[in-house]
Amino acid sequence: ASFDGGRTWTVTSAAFSSCTGGNAGNGGDFERASDPWLAAAPDGTIYALSLSFSGALLQPGSSSAMLVARSADGGMSWSLPATLIRDGDQFFNDKGSISADPNDAHFVYAVWDRLTTTSNGPAWFARTIDGGASWEAARPIFDPGPGNQTIGSQIAVLPGGALVNIFTEIDVAAGGSVSTGLRAMRSTDRGATWSAPVRVAEVQSIGTIDPQTGAGVRDGSDLASIAADRSGTLYVAWQDARFSSGARDGIALTRSVDGGLSWSVPAGVNSQPGVAAFTPTVHVRDDGVIGVIYYDFRSNTSDPATLFTDCWLAISTDGVNFTESHVTGPFDLDRAPNADGLFLGDYQGLASVGADFRPFFVATNAAGGANPTDVFMAFGPIP
Repeated sequence: ASFDGGRTWTVTSAAFSSCTGGNAGNGGDFERASDPWLAAAPDGTIYALSLSFSGALLQPGSSSAMLVARSADGGMSWSLPATLIRDGDQFFNDKGSISADPNDAHFVYAVWDRLTTTSNGPAWFARTIDGGASWEAARPIFDPGPGNQTIGSQIAVLPGGALVNIFTEIDVAAGGSVSTGLRAMRSTDRGATWSAPVRVAEVQSIGTIDPQTGAGVRDGSDLASIAADRSGTLYVAWQDARFSSGARDGIALTRSVDGGLSWSVPAGVNSQPGVAAFTPTVHVRDDGVIGVIYYDFRSNTSDPATLFTDCWLAISTDGVNFTESHVTGPFDLDRAPNADGLFLGDYQGLASVGADFRPFFVATNAAGGANPTDVFMAFGPIP
């Protein structure tokens, strides 16, 4: 938590796992806590969502849960976690996000995908209508059918309280072919009921690799990022190879001016389509200026022993034309942990303070060893 615009920080924790005080009595008796997500209500209450789990994915004896803790003092202390859902080894709850209504502190929403041993992954949802004092029972809001799954659900709250949930749908045809697309669902009654999904765009990402060695990079190729401005215009950013004829992933952005019913033709965000760009996050400042952060390889060399990577901030006033500034780098991505690929995280963060963007990102450090990466914040505008 920071109370001076990000210049100094205090580290706190909630009882989301046994590492931070979780136990059977308070609901936090898990080996690990992951996929953290924060939301701030207009009364200043902070909500933290955790994927907490033990054991391996869908393996005998494993368990997973979506837990929420809240803070009334800006993140300096936390309530005991509320359990939105807890499952044994037949299910795995994954990729949760939490969103607060910016105009009504009573309403906070959580959404995630719930994988099964039969490769099914519906989108699940829970809400509080009393500022976190209680949570309604979690329930599925969209099931893509047997063998198909959703992933990466995120809810944007529009002026007036309508909700738009953006997610990736992965469908497997009878012959084994896979199609991936971004979809949006709407709720006009604060999550009580939901529309059927509408098409946002087809996802044409191919994933990121080290161009010298072919080693995989674990990126956000199946995950989108959503933001809404004060007028209700929605923006969604994701990885996509359409701008290089399928050669490598770049960053795409689409917008909706009608509450998610229809979406613009995707625009390219990154200025260097000759190198891979990955893991975007979109945010809109109060004045309507759009920012997107992402990584790319434009500083990389032919040396197979290194993978030099930079983080960039692209800024736009119309969602079509972007100017870039350098956030950090180059740093050596080859120093990152290998978790099914070189891994900086499924998501990065972007916020703003007044007219300044505040990128939050992970980069490798020179220390390596047991601490190969750190979380950083940069001040903007970035020179």
